[in-house]
Amino acid sequence: MKQNKPLIAHLSMFGACAGWGLMAPVGKDAMTHGFDGLSMVTFRVVGACLLFWIASLFAPKEQVPLKDKLMFIGAAVFGLVCNQCCYTIGLSITSPINASIVTTSMPIFAMLLAALILKEPVTGKKALGVLMGCSGALMLILTSASHASDKVGDIRGDLLCLFAQFSFALYLSLFNPLIRRYNVFTINKYMFSWATLMLLPFTFSHVSDVVSQSIPVTTWLEVAYVVVVGTFFGYILTMIGQRTLRPTVVSVYNYVQPIVSVAASLLMGIGILKPTHALAVILVFSGVWLVTKSKSRRDMEEENVDN
Repeated sequence: MKQNKPLIAHLSMFGACAGWGLMAPVGKDAMTHGFDGLSMVTFRVVGACLLFWIASLFAPKEQVPLKDKLMFIGAAVFGLVCNQCCYTIGLSITSPINASIVTTSMPIFAMLLAALILKEPVTGKKALGVLMGCSGALMLILTSASHASDKVGDIRGDLLCLFAQFSFALYLSLFNPLIRRYNVFTINKYMFSWATLMLLPFTFSHVSDVVSQSIPVTTWLEVAYVVVVGTFFGYILTMIGQRTLRPTVVSVYNYVQPIVSVAASLLMGIGILKPTHALAVILVFSGVWLVTKSKSRRDMEEENVDN
């Protein structure tokens, strides 16, 4: 089982990002048929909080000291409140294409923050991997952007989505040791509980007004997807990946999101397949491979000891 841990971690990150890849079009559609950014993010946080507390009843019980419970406040701020609020509200303002492009910036933030905070070496192989992945994702999205040329982005939404990526990269770098100490249900039930306490007092009245209106069943199903698949299962799979993979490697899987978005567009008949799509896929996964194979600080220290 121990030998399979890296494979399980990589598959978990791929599954999480694939699920997130559908969130831009699904969430955007929901936010144009009854919901808005503030009500969507509230449903995400509160709904996932309830699901994680229910799931924790069937998971191994863990004792969490007060110090770590308080540390989960910081994790909730950067990993949930700032990240989800900025991205969801930004998505409601800008186009899904713009939001998808911006998500490719997180590995760059993660690489820089990991170098500053965790003292991870920025090797040439790692830098090249990030560059290749970013180039591939941008090529993929920009090639398909012509099919949504009538949708204009908004600089305010773009900046909010950009800050969301920085916030999550900061969360990965600052709270990686905390994440490794507990199981995914313990971590998320505390993080989402703190996030709920931070958000609900300010959004409850607004959300009540939104849900009191007539909302199509399709919109409720889209919200359910965002809460259950995009948030509940997404965060479980991400935590599984974080326990084994380095923060920079975790962040590079963000490139899977635009791939899934374009694939969904092809299946829906709103995109066309070009040679540049295939080249972009090769660049993205080559970038993931290079970053995965790059040496961490621990690897270099072990080499020095052997020598």
